[in-house]
Amino acid sequence: MAKDTQMLKGLLEGCILMIVSRHETYGYEICERLGEHGFKEVSEGSVYPILIRLEKKKLLYSNMKESPLGPMRKYYYLTDQGLKELEDFIDIWKEIKKNVDSVLEG
Repeated sequence: MAKDTQMLKGLLEGCILMIVSRHETYGYEICERLGEHGFKEVSEGSVYPILIRLEKKKLLYSNMKESPLGPMRKYYYLTDQGLKELEDFIDIWKEIKKNVDSVLEG
């Protein structure tokens, strides 16, 4: 399966919501966190459109803040609707994982 599938995009949305839920963060840091968790081939070019989509869906909001290292950064925060979406994602993922594990284990 190609790594750039709708399923991966949906999973990345949930993972990004989880990363943002932990503390304010910006796009590049989100990419770094994803890489630390095994999503090494996910590029910034994939993450930023997801962030835009999550903002349009009102799951995230952003605020420009000064950076200690240079230009202003766009920091992301979870909305109440985003928290609900994250909770739903976790519930759905647990069910899907259980079912897939069942099939794989035979």
